[in-house]
Amino acid sequence: MNHQKLIEKARRYCEGKGARFTLLREKVYGLLLQKQGATGAYELLDELKETESSAKPATVYRTLDFLLEFGLVHRLESTNAFVACHHFGCNHPVQFLICDTCGEVQEIQSEGLKETLDNQAKAYGFKVESQTIEAHGTCASCQS
Repeated sequence: MNHQKLIEKARRYCEGKGARFTLLREKVYGLLLQKQGATGAYELLDELKETESSAKPATVYRTLDFLLEFGLVHRLESTNAFVACHHFGCNHPVQFLICDTCGEVQEIQSEGLKETLDNQAKAYGFKVESQTIEAHGTCASCQS
């Protein structure tokens, strides 16, 4: 799905949840959609300032908080960076393959991983509410 269609889908999704997908939220989400890898908040701020000269760190962080809350982006804990989600609207477990050489990030759905984790957690009387797994390594392009 192209970026503009994803932005339209995000707008409809947010409006369906009773939230406004403002122009600023659209711009930040659009910037993340253009990236191959994850992007930090201050890098987003620098890019946003090209069209929104009054943008401040708090502006970006509030926008990212909204996008996170609605599942439009994911936060990579290990790098404190953000990546756009292309299939929001479903509460899915998240796994990332992160290339430490070029920074490319791939979101994957590992078959059986959620079930294995849930079963192991259940054996300890633990209920998993959310799960994000980040695997660092080297992508196929950088291995060549």
